[in-house]
Amino acid sequence: MSESRPDLQTWAAGLLFLGLAGFVGYSLPRPESSKPAEISMSKDTNAADKDAQAKQVFTPPRDDEIPDDDFGKMIRLGSDIFHDTQKNAKEFVGNALQCANCHIDRGRLANSAPLWAAYVAYPAFRDKDRRVNTFRERVQGCFRYSMNGKAPPLGDNVLVAIETYAYFLAKGAPTGVDLPGRGYPKLPKPASLDYGRGAQVYAQKCAVCHGATGQGQNSSDGTMVFPPLWGERSYNWGAGMSSISNAAGFIKANMPLSQGNTLSDQEAWDVGTFIDSQERPQDPRFSGSVADTRKRYHDSPMSMYGQLVNGVVLGQNASLGARPKE
Repeated sequence: MSESRPDLQTWAAGLLFLGLAGFVGYSLPRPESSKPAEISMSKDTNAADKDAQAKQVFTPPRDDEIPDDDFGKMIRLGSDIFHDTQKNAKEFVGNALQCANCHIDRGRLANSAPLWAAYVAYPAFRDKDRRVNTFRERVQGCFRYSMNGKAPPLGDNVLVAIETYAYFLAKGAPTGVDLPGRGYPKLPKPASLDYGRGAQVYAQKCAVCHGATGQGQNSSDGTMVFPPLWGERSYNWGAGMSSISNAAGFIKANMPLSQGNTLSDQEAWDVGTFIDSQERPQDPRFSGSVADTRKRYHDSPMSMYGQLVNGVVLGQNASLGARPKE
């Protein structure tokens, strides 16, 4: 596949169309007139009421509702970290991504793993860690895997700020229910997943922003505008997005940017398969053996780790990338 880069006019028009000029994370305009949904839970709420409230669409508070005090400063810091992780949490990051690349609109957008839905879902047992995780531990895992970095320690301002920001966004949301828009949509699995079809979808729909070789695109000052999807500057093999089902759900709902739900389910599955069949940084849990690491952590048809693709066993040549030392 040859490199296909837009000329200057196309590039500028594309940025204007997508509303990304000057942005380093994916952010969307928010109408100031919108109000958070009123969702309340009383001690007497029964199961039916809980289920009914869970189906209500939740709208997080607006930025202008952030208090003008020290608590508000921490909320704003969390928002800034989410939007520009490279600048505001660089000591914990080992790739070129921002939190807002996978959690669009600074963690506000439904079906893009919004922070407000995640915050009220923890503590929770996670198969990945085989134990109950707190929200803080979930965020630490994002840094370790999705950011190919290291976990901010408990009490660090980065972790405190993200938790405070998530708390603010979840204001008014019920706990103990699975809010609509949480995580990424779970698509019905098709009869087959096709790498070749996925490569075609990628070339037609994705390469203009993410580059034909999946390395993303930077602005003239070197700031990342569109993130790399594989290679040493992308998420590592331990990240949730390396699961084809997660990638397909995210792509279906959110990609191409600002044009979510324009790809068919099959196209989303196929392009997710293509993207997650590329080499990327090594899983931090690597045992020294790709086969053993796959058996322990990737024993699923949704993971291509340890699988033979184009004559190469994925993970065999994976490096650490720019992962900082723990």
